[in-house]
Amino acid sequence: MTKNVEREIKLHFASKNAAHEAVKSVGATPLRSKRLQKDALFDWPDERLRQRQCVLRIRQENEDSTLTFKGPPESASMKVREEIESTAGNSSNLVTILERLGLEVWFRYEKYREEFTFNGVIVAIDETPVGIFIELEGEELVINKIASSLGRSQEDYILDSYRDIFLQESNTKGSGTSEMVF
Repeated sequence: MTKNVEREIKLHFASKNAAHEAVKSVGATPLRSKRLQKDALFDWPDERLRQRQCVLRIRQENEDSTLTFKGPPESASMKVREEIESTAGNSSNLVTILERLGLEVWFRYEKYREEFTFNGVIVAIDETPVGIFIELEGEELVINKIASSLGRSQEDYILDSYRDIFLQESNTKGSGTSEMVF
C-alpha cells in the first residue's frame, strides 16, 4: 500500500504532437509506454464520498487494477490531496466486493496515458475524449519549474478532475452521455 500526498496540475495542449514536443523540450525521459486506463468512480447511493469531496476509484490497465482513495483537496495553487493506493488484482472481483458493500459506479472515464519523468516529477501525456493534457505530479517547486519551462503560468493550471472537465465540455456541447469513454 502506498500512502502519500498527491500534488498535481493539468495543462491543456492543442494536439498530441504539441504535448510530445513539450515533454521533449523539458528533457523528460520515458517511464511507461502508452496504454489505455479505464477508471470507475464508486460511492454509496447517499453520495457520502462526493459530499466530502473524496474519491474511491478502480483503475484498470490491461490485466492490472489499482484501488485508490483520494481525500478532499486542500486549498492551494495546485491540486493537493491525500492519496492511498493499493494494487488489487482482478478488477471484476474488486467491483463485486465494492457492490456487495453497497457502493455503485457513478462515473466511468477512459484515457490513453504515456508517462515520462523529470527531476522526480511524473509527466504524463493524457489523450482523453475531451482533449489532450499534460499532467504533472510530484513536488510543487519542480512542477512550477516544468510548467514555466513550457511557457505556462499558474493561470494555466487546471486543477479540475477529468470528470469536471468532461462535465464542462458536455454542458458546452450538449452531450447526452454520462461517461467519458472512447
